[in-house]
This record gives sequence, C-alpha cells and structure tokens, in this order.
Amino acid sequence: MKFIRLFIIFTIVNTCIYAQETISYHVSSPDLKIILTCNPAQGTYSITKGKRTILQNSKLGIIREDEDFTKALKVVGTAERKLKESYVMLNAKKKSITYTANELVISTKTPTGKSMNIIFRVSNDGAAFRYEFPEKDPSLRKIQSEHTSFHFPEGTLAWLQAKAEAQTGFEHTNPSYEVYYNMAIPVGTPSSSANGWVYPALFKTGDTWVMLTEAGLERNYCGTALQRLSPGGEYRINFPQEAEKIKGGALYPESTLPWITPWRIIAIGDLATIMESTLGTDLTPASRLKDSSFVKPGKAAWSWVLEKDKATIYPVQKKYIDYAADMKWQYCLIDANWDQTIGYDSVAVLADYARKKNVGMLLWYNSAGDWNTVKFTPRDKLLTHEERIKEFGRLEEMGIKGIKIDFFGGDGQSMIAYYHDILTDAAAHHLLVNFHGATLPRGLQRTYPNLMTAEAVLGYEMITFGQDAANKAPQHMVASAMIRNVFDPMDFTPMCLYKIPNIERQTTAAFELATAVAFLSGIQHYAETPDGMDHVPVEVKDFLKALPAQWDDVKFIDGYPGKLYVVARKSGSKWYVTGLNGEQINKSLALNLTFLKNKTGKLISSGNDSDSHNGFFAKEVKIPASGELKIDLKKNDGFVAVFE
Repeated sequence: MKFIRLFIIFTIVNTCIYAQETISYHVSSPDLKIILTCNPAQGTYSITKGKRTILQNSKLGIIREDEDFTKALKVVGTAERKLKESYVMLNAKKKSITYTANELVISTKTPTGKSMNIIFRVSNDGAAFRYEFPEKDPSLRKIQSEHTSFHFPEGTLAWLQAKAEAQTGFEHTNPSYEVYYNMAIPVGTPSSSANGWVYPALFKTGDTWVMLTEAGLERNYCGTALQRLSPGGEYRINFPQEAEKIKGGALYPESTLPWITPWRIIAIGDLATIMESTLGTDLTPASRLKDSSFVKPGKAAWSWVLEKDKATIYPVQKKYIDYAADMKWQYCLIDANWDQTIGYDSVAVLADYARKKNVGMLLWYNSAGDWNTVKFTPRDKLLTHEERIKEFGRLEEMGIKGIKIDFFGGDGQSMIAYYHDILTDAAAHHLLVNFHGATLPRGLQRTYPNLMTAEAVLGYEMITFGQDAANKAPQHMVASAMIRNVFDPMDFTPMCLYKIPNIERQTTAAFELATAVAFLSGIQHYAETPDGMDHVPVEVKDFLKALPAQWDDVKFIDGYPGKLYVVARKSGSKWYVTGLNGEQINKSLALNLTFLKNKTGKLISSGNDSDSHNGFFAKEVKIPASGELKIDLKKNDGFVAVFE
C-alpha cells in the first residue's frame, strides 16, 4: 500500500513537471500570419509565417553572475495587450509612422526565486523580444552572456558582414563596421573574424526574407553581434571583445535593478516588407530632447573625400561654402585638423560668412581616448561631461551647427554610454551629430533626433583609396542600401559625378546620381567637388538643388541584394523613383508603378552615348494606364525620375 502511494505521488510530480515543460505560449501578428511560440521551461521559442518555419527551436535566456536565467524557469504569470503607437521621424524613410503589434509578457522565476520577464511583440512585419528584471535592488548586477539564438532552417541563405577584430586596422580603429558583405552564403558559414557578424543581418529562407538587428540599446548594455560560428544554422548573440571599452569602464552589461535589455528584432516578409519596415525605430524609446527645433536635415558640401587633407585650409573651405550656397545645400563640413590648419578664430569667421549665405558649418572631431592612436585633431576634448560642455558651448557661440566625431572604439557598455552622453550634451548646445568610424546607430536617431547620421559602412572614401575598392563599389553600394541602410541613416558620403583622382570609376554618372536618392542620411554629405560639378549638365544641377532633405513615404519597387535596387521616395506631392544596377550586365526593367499611372515626370539616365550630355540623358516620361515603366540600364548603371 505504501509503495502504491509513493508511486502515485511520484507519477503526479512527474506529470506536473512534464506539463510545465510542455506548456507553450503563443502570440501572433495582428493579421495572424506570423506566430511566435515560446516554451519558457525549455528556454526556447520558434516563429512561423503561414506554413513556413522561419526560426526553428531557438534559445532564450541570460546568465547573470548571480543567477542562471536559461533553464528551469517557472511561469508565474502572463499578460497580453494590443499596441498601437504613432510617431514622427525627420530622419527616416517615412515621416509619419504607426506601429501596431500584439504583446505577450511571460513572467518567470528561477528555482531560487529570482524574477525575469520575457517580453514579446509581433507585428505584421516581424517579431521582437527582450528581457526584463523587474525586481528593485540598488546592488550592481552583471551579465556574463546572453543565451539568445536564431536558428534558421536548412537551406537558408545569408547576407552578412564580418565584425573586424578590436584594435586592428588603421591606427587601431576597428571595429567600425567597415567590411564588405558576404553575399548569399549558406547559414552556418563561419565568419572570417573571431568577432563574429554585425547587424543588420539579412537571410532568405525559401521565398521569405528575414532581417536581424537590435534596438533600444541603452547606456546600461553593450552592443552585440552574432557569433562567428553558427552550427546547424543557429546564430547566437556575441558580446564585444575585451578592447571594445573605455579604460576603466564596463565591457559587458552591468546595472542595478530594475533592468531591461535591448530588443532583439526579427523582421519577416517579402523583400518589400523588409525594405519598407520601420521596426528599427518602432522599438526604440521616443525622443528625449526637450527642444528639437534646431534639428534640420539637409545636404552638405565636403572637401575631404576627393581633395583630402590639403583642402582643409581657409580659402578652399570658403570656396566650398560658396559651392553649398550655389547648390542650395544646407551645410558644409570641414574635416580633420581644422584647428591647426585654419584655427578656431578663422573657423568662426567662416561660420559667420556661411550663415550669411544660409549655410551651416559642421566640424570634425577625434573621439580620442586610449582606444585609437590617430593623431588627427581636435582630440581629447570630448571625454568628460565637463570637457564636452566647454567645447560645445564654444562651438555654439561660434555659430557651428554640428559635429562629426570619428574613430570610436567598439561596442562595450562604456563605449555605448559615451555615445549617449555625447548626444545628450550636444543637444543641450543645439548641435547636430554625425558618428564616424562608429557602431551601428540601432535606432538612436529616434531617441536623440540630433543624431543625423553615422558611417558604420565601408563608404565612398575607400573607393578613393584604391582601384580594387572601386571595382567592388557597384555591388557593395547596392548591398549597403538594402542591408545597412534599412533601419538607420548611413553616411556613405556618395556621388562623384565627374572624376575620382587616380581611380577609374566603375559606375556610370547616372548610377552616382541615383545614390543621392537611394541612400538615406539625415545630412547627406556629397563627394562631388565644385570643379566636378562644373562638368555636370544644368538639369542634373537643378535636380540636386531641388532634391528634398527628408522623406514622407517609401515604396520598394524591385531589387535583390547586391544586384539591383529600385525604390520610390515621396516628398510632398512628388515621388522620386531611383534605381541602381549593381552588376556588370545590361538590364531591361519593367517596373510596376501603378501608384503613378498616367502621371508625367522627368527621367535622368545614361541614355545612349550619342544622346547623352557628359554621361547624362534627360527626357520626359509618362506612366501608362498599365502602370508599367520600361527602363534599360547599362552595366553598373542607374537612373532617377521625378513625378508629381
């Protein structure tokens, strides 16, 4: 009898444990097409879209120094709600954005009673989740690792950029997200770098596209990446290398409680869905600026990219101010060593001269610290709050409108906090910010609207350094537009319409012009010089003078990463349609522009050699009732068209 009672108790206990381990929780997108399933006891989740598995059993959880939140989690409660939020962006693919999603919060406890909530959100364009430690405790907690993974089905292809190892490259300035993309590689392919793969990471499983990134990165967490190895197509979260921090500062995440981690974002859909998605800012905190009236997107003249250091002198910069004014561009950037070759007093004179011509001055800075050995100045002026306030106050008095800060040291928590601190202090002095040699913005432009752009890309300057980079440029520029630039502004510094010194450009002039619309940047710094612009036909100059500095809406038209990108951007009543051919083959396109049917516009393309003017051919085009526009592109060619 005693044996029977023990057997019954044992059976009940095991049944309860089994039931806990097999309970799954589901949350779907508002249109019911995407379903995320979570099993907290097993520490896994999966995602389907329709009948297709997008992510198979992937891992959840975090290991803190004081507790393991990856296993034996007991669910103590759940909460569901529907979300709908509208916001406005001045520096994005769309101005007025509405985010609609279903949220599921699963509250768990470890066997020792410590709490962690897993917060899921699923929208029609993807899913996202993060972890929350809701307890209140002033003691510092430290995270050792994040267990999160993304497990793709067999046969999935990936478009990935390796994350350069810390302290490598020019004057020990890596990682700065400046590496070429690996195109259409099988999942599971190891990264060429021990530092893994950067975000955004693009995948294709069957006919469905997936993009991974993170957002909501606060000063109490490090920037993450994907690990170098992904056995079986399972990508795990990678923390930064030891050197990616400020000396004496935190590398891995540490914080008091309560504490919430960044969002892990999984955009899902066809290519148009990914290209038009705004998840990268939907899941980022709203603006923290009390006053954003000084935030004005624009276009900028910039001497350094083609003329290099010799141009950073007073008379040349005055010439570039005149150039910006003539082109009706809003800004002019003076690059490195200006404090030595021009000086603060003379820059103040230039700033006053520029103001009278309705041009704002931007100045370069070295992020400094022990993380880079770059000698360019000004440096060592931004490291503390007191130093920043002193320097930014001086710039504000001089009438400077913004700063470009270069050569950051990686993704450690202390370095991420440095970005936040710069943006906060710059805003207090009405300064716009451009981060160069930097990490991916991860939606910071919504939280700090004065963040106008960031490099975090192998940009145009590399094309000017060597022929090999110029040869790779067409494919790389198309890939960058469709991966790096999807959620965050990108300071590629594009567009040389005439000549690159000592380099044989591989793109047509029309391709170069098209990048002015294809690439998104709060301030778009153009590579072309005043002398080069003198060789451009008047219709191209007029196009660039009238080109909007910000956009109201976007429509992806056609494309494939690295091969072709055709997109339409709206400003006011006008639609700008642009295309880039990233391959060395001629293409005949039949574009579906039904939203523009029966409208007449102006097309600028390469045309035939016999009818082109310095590489350009302009003509009037009308979209027929069918909505189909046919365009022929040469190798590495492009076009722009404007309809109203």
